[in-house]
Amino acid sequence: MTKLTLNGRTYEVDADPEMPLLWAIRDHLNLTGTKYGCGIAQCGACTVHLDGQPVRSCQTRLGDVGEGKITTIEGISGPVAEAVRTAWRQLDVVQCGYCQSGQMMSAIGLLSENRKPSDADIDAAMDGNVCRCGTYQRIRAAIHDAARSLA
Repeated sequence: MTKLTLNGRTYEVDADPEMPLLWAIRDHLNLTGTKYGCGIAQCGACTVHLDGQPVRSCQTRLGDVGEGKITTIEGISGPVAEAVRTAWRQLDVVQCGYCQSGQMMSAIGLLSENRKPSDADIDAAMDGNVCRCGTYQRIRAAIHDAARSLA
């Protein structure tokens, strides 16, 4: 039995500690906002926050989380999360939407650390978040808009 703190609540998950965190979140806790994309931490669809830092849950083992606090797209809150949500809606960032929870989790991670990111900062923080629809320009613009609203 593994104890997890997820979105501010404590859960006990009866699963192999070697299981990817992604499957514990989706299959054991029924939170499906975090997506499976590639399984090798290259696409970013499975991004969650572990102690406030974006991580790829497909390659984070359940047993490696320890006392860490996990936040999924369902649990984001606060001014940065709201600024990102609002900017995403206002700029109509989403096309198919599959990658967007991972994109937003990475954007929230960036803006939590850097409220005035340059294009280079955004590119570095979002590197590895793949969007098949190619909405990269809108994602970058939304991050800039969210940053302005937080200033």
